[in-house]
Amino acid sequence: MKAMPVSIVIQKVKPMTKTAVHSGLFGKLSWLCLCVVFGTTIVYAQNPHGQALQINCSECHSTDGWNVDLSSMKFSHDETSFMLEGAHQNVNCKDCHSTLVFEEASGDCISCHEDLHSGSVGNDCARCHSSSNWLVDFIPELHEENGFPLIGAHNSLNCVDCHIADNNLVWNRIGNNCTSCHLEDYNATSRPNHISMGFSTNCDECHSPLSVEWGSDNFHLHFPLVNEHDRDCAACHLGNDYTSASSDCFTCHQDDYNSSREPNHSAANFSNDCVQCHSPDPVNWEIPGFHAAFPLENAHNIACNSCHLETDYTLVRGYVCFSCHQNDYNSASQPNHQALNFDTDCTKCHSTIDWSPAEFRQHDDLYFPIYSGEHQGEWNSCTECHTEAGNYAVFSCINCHEHNKNDMDDEHQDENGYRYESNACLDCHPRP
Repeated sequence: MKAMPVSIVIQKVKPMTKTAVHSGLFGKLSWLCLCVVFGTTIVYAQNPHGQALQINCSECHSTDGWNVDLSSMKFSHDETSFMLEGAHQNVNCKDCHSTLVFEEASGDCISCHEDLHSGSVGNDCARCHSSSNWLVDFIPELHEENGFPLIGAHNSLNCVDCHIADNNLVWNRIGNNCTSCHLEDYNATSRPNHISMGFSTNCDECHSPLSVEWGSDNFHLHFPLVNEHDRDCAACHLGNDYTSASSDCFTCHQDDYNSSREPNHSAANFSNDCVQCHSPDPVNWEIPGFHAAFPLENAHNIACNSCHLETDYTLVRGYVCFSCHQNDYNSASQPNHQALNFDTDCTKCHSTIDWSPAEFRQHDDLYFPIYSGEHQGEWNSCTECHTEAGNYAVFSCINCHEHNKNDMDDEHQDENGYRYESNACLDCHPRP
């Protein structure tokens, strides 16, 4: 109901007394005050923007009229519960506020924006979209939040490959179980037949979600299918019962064990656990992965019975060189190992490639540097210095340095006790 204009009617009356004048004037003022208060109350009660907007009209309007000049308006929408960010800054007020009662406009996205996804992803647009644009650039993160990370082959798929609907913008939730999409693959598999074998429908128990193909990357962990074992399932799994095959080597290789002759595994009572000697890495039986305690390399790559006595391969002459090479040590004459009391650890001079050439590297530390210093590369055989056959305690320096005697005499004329003989040379040389 609109407020009625207040009119004051002035009539001709008889002159009043002073008291009457005062009384009449007071009555008229009181009436005017009541009209002003009443009129103001009616105006506020009729605020066209609703009771929730409690601001002064001058923050938006001016005395020039009711039209709003946005450039001079003092009111900021950021003071409300809905800040104008991104594309919302360029929207006309009436696009959201269809009536002058501003509180009637909802802050929910769905109140202004049509749901093109038909409710398949909820009505909170801000969950995927920003106020800047409608593009979604963090789809992998959204899937990860929903418990289905887009990894492996799933990372290269188009959305509609999984989210099938009449509308390509409808993302109906299809579930995170593998069979939600791959039940047909499970049912059609024949090598092996997943249904008849009762395989789990959790594909990731055998197939890796990180892979880009169906290759069974992470199954058969109890028995790795590498090298020679990387073959068709039926080679080990006979028939359709894939639970019957054992992981013990002997299950498949009993015939290999029984037919072995070098050495005879049965006669030697070898263990039927093949991995104790053979490795699954090589592609054949000829490269065993055993004998780690004593590598069979170079000259030691010989028949087993050369070291292992009779057929009991738990008996061996020993792992030290002297166990097998005592006769070689005793018969050595150039130099005589026994007479010179050489160490029985053959590896100090010899290598596993062959007996010759031998390098007595300890010569430098125990006696005289011949593999280093000025004598390095200046000799070819031991007998050049050790001139007495079979007696390596005797050595000669002047045998090589004889033609330099005069030079040596001149160079050592200030040295006390100098003598041009081999033993005297060793007393001083090499100097520290």
